[in-house]
Amino acid sequence: MFLENSTNNQQRAGWIEVVCGSMFSGKTEELIRRLKRAKIAKQRVEIFKPAIDTRYDEQDVVSHDANKIRSTPVPNSNTILLLADDVDVVGIDEAQFFDLELPFVCNELANRGIRVIVAGLDMDFTGKPFGPMPALLATAEYVTKVHAICMRCGELAHISHRTIDNQKLVVLGETESYEPLCRSCFLEANKKK
Repeated sequence: MFLENSTNNQQRAGWIEVVCGSMFSGKTEELIRRLKRAKIAKQRVEIFKPAIDTRYDEQDVVSHDANKIRSTPVPNSNTILLLADDVDVVGIDEAQFFDLELPFVCNELANRGIRVIVAGLDMDFTGKPFGPMPALLATAEYVTKVHAICMRCGELAHISHRTIDNQKLVVLGETESYEPLCRSCFLEANKKK
């Protein structure tokens, strides 16, 4: 589906980009980098994050390296559809914390001719697919998987291992609660539990 872009009167189609990986892999840093480039290109950009994510800032999207960009916290994914009006690019951080309607919302935005850039954990702390991320990965035109470094052996890490005793699916935390691990070290860590 091609829609008119009001900034240059050319026909264009939207698409979905997903940046995924474990904690400490640079997902948010990459999201911010892409959004800042779009702003430099004078594209109209809106950024959203789940309202529950208040770790670094209640409003801004902030990377572990303290790089940040202004965003709008929202209680659910359908709110994004209401607020993403007259934009060229929509950024969504911490996608795993959104409801299962997020893939529908992202596809609706892309169908309107909007570039949608989504960042989130692809797996939860148990190594299972996380929330709406599997459906987003399946429907996205572009997928970038970034990796952290395993805190135990130095290999590439792709799992966010929880280091505290808490079995809730969503536990907001940083280095005091999580460490990135490779497959071998994750398996070894879970033998001890």
